[in-house]
Amino acid sequence: MPPDFPAAEVLRLVGAVGPYFQVAACAPGGGPPEGFRPLRELHRAGTDTDLARRIGAAADLLGTSEARVAASVVHLGLAARVWSVALGVAAFGGTADLHPDRAHYRLPPGGPLDLWLPLPGASAVTGDPVEALHTSVVTGVLAPLGEAVRSVAPVAGRLLWGNTASALYGSLKVLDSHLSNHQVALHARRLAAGLLEREPLAGTAEVGPLGPPPFRRTTCCLYYRVPGGGLCGDCVLDAPPTRRRPR
Repeated sequence: MPPDFPAAEVLRLVGAVGPYFQVAACAPGGGPPEGFRPLRELHRAGTDTDLARRIGAAADLLGTSEARVAASVVHLGLAARVWSVALGVAAFGGTADLHPDRAHYRLPPGGPLDLWLPLPGASAVTGDPVEALHTSVVTGVLAPLGEAVRSVAPVAGRLLWGNTASALYGSLKVLDSHLSNHQVALHARRLAAGLLEREPLAGTAEVGPLGPPPFRRTTCCLYYRVPGGGLCGDCVLDAPPTRRRPR
């Protein structure tokens, strides 16, 4: 962490951006609040898991019988929650402690999942900050999360990486509109650009110059298949596909 931004202050500054950027208080000398579970449990495969139940509840709420549609929507929301905290902290020069054995989560009935990080919650970056983000978030959290989602519903892996890229860009846009420190905002843009150039996110979107860049996915999250749903702002499609009537 830069000297001007101690870990506790960074978590407070990032959390002030909005609910997707907030982290539960890290109580000194204590564990997570009641109901929180290790983040690694979201990586469990199968239908008898928190993740599977969340996808089932989302399908009911969205009014869809397609498990893959609900799974994609849930995955996009979870990825956005993780990226918001991780990119927000990284923008200030730190690394959020999202290690699946130390970070904890709680899935409320509605809204984004709650996150709890152990003290101090973040640490200084050593080495390449893009590599640090890629290792902690892409490899450590979102790759196994994608595999867990695919164990519940038949969703294409490339679609989920498109969701991951879209969630990263969405977090960047929100940060960019809230950060008053130009250098911090610029650092966030450079981090996001660097991540989008690396596998497995490379090629998941068409990205313009920094600013934040214009962004368009090369895959579709399937939201148009939700009853009453439409296309997202960064969708690869220009119009929802029309279904052929059976002859």
